[in-house]
Amino acid sequence: MSAVIGDQRKRTPLAEKLDLIVTPVFALLLALLGVTVWLYSDMDNTTLDILRPDRLIRQAQQTMLLGLASSALVVVIAIPIGIIVSRRGFPRLKNFLVDSLGLAQALPAYGLIVIFFTWLGAGLLTVVYALALFSLLPVLRNTIVGLEQVDKAVIEAGRGMGYTRLQVLTKIELPLAVPVIIAGVRTAIVINIGMAALAFLIGGGGLGETINSGLKLNRPAAIFLGAVMIAILAIIFDFLSALAQRFLKPKGL
Repeated sequence: MSAVIGDQRKRTPLAEKLDLIVTPVFALLLALLGVTVWLYSDMDNTTLDILRPDRLIRQAQQTMLLGLASSALVVVIAIPIGIIVSRRGFPRLKNFLVDSLGLAQALPAYGLIVIFFTWLGAGLLTVVYALALFSLLPVLRNTIVGLEQVDKAVIEAGRGMGYTRLQVLTKIELPLAVPVIIAGVRTAIVINIGMAALAFLIGGGGLGETINSGLKLNRPAAIFLGAVMIAILAIIFDFLSALAQRFLKPKGL
């Protein structure tokens, strides 16, 4: 956990600005590379059918839905739990949750999706639940770290001003912990968008269908373009999360 805190404290305004510049540039380069492959590759009818625009749009929408829905579920679950276990009296529960979720994240995403499939059957919701469990740890851990790194003197000052525990949490601790928490959310979103490529395995759709079709039919262009689209989606949402991290951060930090 200390490494996470250290990384956050070392981020300078210049580093944050570079983050906001480099990410879209990289996405643009990937997009240009994808367009180049699309225009200049010798594609037969089978490849063109795999890469039909209406099919790619549908799959991209499914990928975004899976990534955002699972990330939203992670936020709804992990942040409240992180707040609870960061209070006094819950150190054992905190350690248990972090260790347990660490084991869950150590499982291959493919295996986790299959396990959920055996419990819940095929479909989008099964993938959402599996991805949420897989990416729960970064948000939970960063919520705990963000709250625990708040200067105790600032908290005591708030209590000295007559703040209740709830006011200390909402007006002092959470605002100061926002940069670290959103860093965990960024990680979860990127994980979920990337792992959504496996959703096709249990009928969840997504751009993994394009990659799978390319692999089965030996169409390298389809494989490459499907992978590029997934990477671009992950980069776009990482960039949007970086914007949120920058503008939600309290002034002066």
